[in-house]
Amino acid sequence: MLLCLLISLSLVLYSSFFVIPPSLLHPPISLSGIPFEGGIRALCWKVLLNYLPLDQTMWDSFLKKQREGYSQFLKEMIIQPGIAKANLGLSREDVTMEDHPLNPSPESKWNNYFRDNEVLLQIDKDVRRLYPDMAFFQWPTDYPCQLILDPQNDYETLRCRVEQTTLKAQTVDRNRSGVTNVSSPGKALNLYPSNEYEVLPNGCEAHWEVVERILFIYAKLNPGIAYVQGMNEVVGPLYYTFATDPNDKWREHAEADTFFCFTNLMSENRDMFIKSLDDSQCGITYKMESVYSMLKEKDMELYIKLQEQNIKPQYFTFRWLTLLLSQEFLLPDVIRIWDTLFSDQDRFNFLILVCCAMLVTTPSQMSTPSWPRPSSFRTGHSHPYLPSPFLGWGGEDATLN
Repeated sequence: MLLCLLISLSLVLYSSFFVIPPSLLHPPISLSGIPFEGGIRALCWKVLLNYLPLDQTMWDSFLKKQREGYSQFLKEMIIQPGIAKANLGLSREDVTMEDHPLNPSPESKWNNYFRDNEVLLQIDKDVRRLYPDMAFFQWPTDYPCQLILDPQNDYETLRCRVEQTTLKAQTVDRNRSGVTNVSSPGKALNLYPSNEYEVLPNGCEAHWEVVERILFIYAKLNPGIAYVQGMNEVVGPLYYTFATDPNDKWREHAEADTFFCFTNLMSENRDMFIKSLDDSQCGITYKMESVYSMLKEKDMELYIKLQEQNIKPQYFTFRWLTLLLSQEFLLPDVIRIWDTLFSDQDRFNFLILVCCAMLVTTPSQMSTPSWPRPSSFRTGHSHPYLPSPFLGWGGEDATLN
């Protein structure tokens, strides 16, 4: 299989570039793939991403503290100013002479609220199309956030906030008889598949809504980077792995655990999302050039060919590196690659090695105008959440090699 070849070649490149200590000559099982059974993969990822402490006796108290902290984030950050007071018939204390919806002051709560809406709309647009060839993210979660959905509390869903913020354009047609037809251009052009915007019953929420909430909280807590398009592709495999954990005890808290693991992963990867750092040693430009430098060392003929054809690394490695290859492979393969990626201490050096291996294994395809595209590296795995009509695949569980 191409995936096995890529990972094997990456490990070979790794061993040729770095001196491996004797203690690592027999790598842990996670470097060769982590089994899904029994929730082992989800648990290992939480340890490898420095979320769970190595001392297992600390897990209960640590997890309780972290999950309570996440609940507090929800209380503080996902609340529309004044909505609860208005619904209860009380005075609108949030609208004053000093602070009102038209107040341009940077310190205005309303000004911050409208800025948050701009970020939220971008997140909403991205998460709704997360892994569109899978049904999983459109399915309702078994553990909706009661803190948000309970009608007795003071909070609203982000779904309602988006619906209230978005202005929906409509097309008005009038025929000779004067009959007027009002239609949505998006619906007329079939821009929005019915399953993409399917509304679930009250008290339910889809998995994509959970991912949306995670990204919104992250953007609020990290205003320096906020949300950058593509972060949804990074958080998706994390959430999927935790939300499909066979252990109900862990799966119930998939949202909070995903948030903290995503935060830890972004703490290592965030520099590649910050434009002002592009040309620094920790920025994306340096990483992209590193791929070509390694390729030059390992395959001079291919390197010269790319140079002659003026194929620059930013044409394709930008997406590969920032999204951790999450768009280049099917989700089961992405998860298998991440097993090895998370297991290596120099995980982003290993990512560069995988990118180099991808170039070395597909030289014949580079002359085609459509290269590179995600299908260049995808293989025909079946998947438990892929409806059978998609690509002719069955619905059996995927076997990750």
